[in-house]
Amino acid sequence: MPAPTVMVFSLSTCSHCKSAKRFLDDCKVQYEHMDVDLLTGDERKKVVEDVKKLNPKCSFPTIKIGDKVVVGFKETEIKEALGL
Repeated sequence: MPAPTVMVFSLSTCSHCKSAKRFLDDCKVQYEHMDVDLLTGDERKKVVEDVKKLNPKCSFPTIKIGDKVVVGFKETEIKEALGL
């Protein structure tokens, strides 16, 4: 079974976001990430809209793992979604 696609929406200054990315790195999980606070203009608006579809509170990190969404740095939920 192929590994699920992982996307991390984060803020560059958020300690929970940094911890989530470090955890994924430690687990050798390939992922893409986007620091939403570093985006500008229309690109930022579009990404914020996308995050709100996944997480209406638009809090960070918002992690999309396959079809599942984990809001916040929750190791157990992340592991379960990854099948670890």
